[in-house]
Amino acid sequence: MSVSSNVVDVHQEEFERTGYTLVRGLFSTDEAERLRDHYMDVRRSGPQAHAFAGHTSTDRDPLRRYPRLAQMHRWDDASLQWMIDPRIDQVMTALLGRSPYAVQTMLYFKPPGSRGQALHQDNFYLKADPGTCVAAWMALDRVDEANGCLEVVPGSHRWPILCTEKADTTVSFTDVTVPLPSAGAAVPVEMEPGDVLFFHGALVHGSNPNITTDRFRRALIGHYIEGEAERVAQYYHPALRMDGTELTLEVAEGGGACGEWTDTPDGPVALLTGTERTTRKHE
Repeated sequence: MSVSSNVVDVHQEEFERTGYTLVRGLFSTDEAERLRDHYMDVRRSGPQAHAFAGHTSTDRDPLRRYPRLAQMHRWDDASLQWMIDPRIDQVMTALLGRSPYAVQTMLYFKPPGSRGQALHQDNFYLKADPGTCVAAWMALDRVDEANGCLEVVPGSHRWPILCTEKADTTVSFTDVTVPLPSAGAAVPVEMEPGDVLFFHGALVHGSNPNITTDRFRRALIGHYIEGEAERVAQYYHPALRMDGTELTLEVAEGGGACGEWTDTPDGPVALLTGTERTTRKHE
């Protein structure tokens, strides 16, 4: 399957305007189900590298049984082939103007009763430069507000990377978040298996807890950086071209200026008046 040029044009306009675009049915329901079953088998096989159950995780935390997987493409061919799939490359190339570099895969199981993820910006972690990172977030289950679908802040891709603050780890498995100028800015994105949401590395996004008693919210995510990027954070090396070959990039360092909200006659504006001192190895 490929995406028609007129459909791609619509997604490109939406991505530039809002910072994200949802491509419905980019992968078939059967493909999503096969991947979902594959990762459940991987999880049952035992501990894996880069698994993460979350900050302040307790023995009763559902994420202890189903920790997030990361960088699966380094040891799992199914993950690698999805990561460099021509359909993702086609959409990314249309959105960015050239083929991206692939740097990360992740699988979120998000079982019933598990915490969500506080609002954040991906390029705080990846530090892609020049340019930014872009995520491809694929639903493996139906995702809605009850099981903790992704929530995004439209237009926030125009903001700088914001200074972080402590998150509430009773509802978020990550421990940092970003402040918003007004409450209620984040909107839910409901998806069906095989739908893929593409979003900009500065787009503020996160999710609420899964409040269901019997539904997972499994999602497969790839992170990419713009094809002209020269550096990315150490954790994301080596980068791959979309044909699967490796390339050498420089290592991006952490810290530096970050955005703080300042009141102006036209409303709050994020100005680079802060200095980021929090560092994290990965999202």
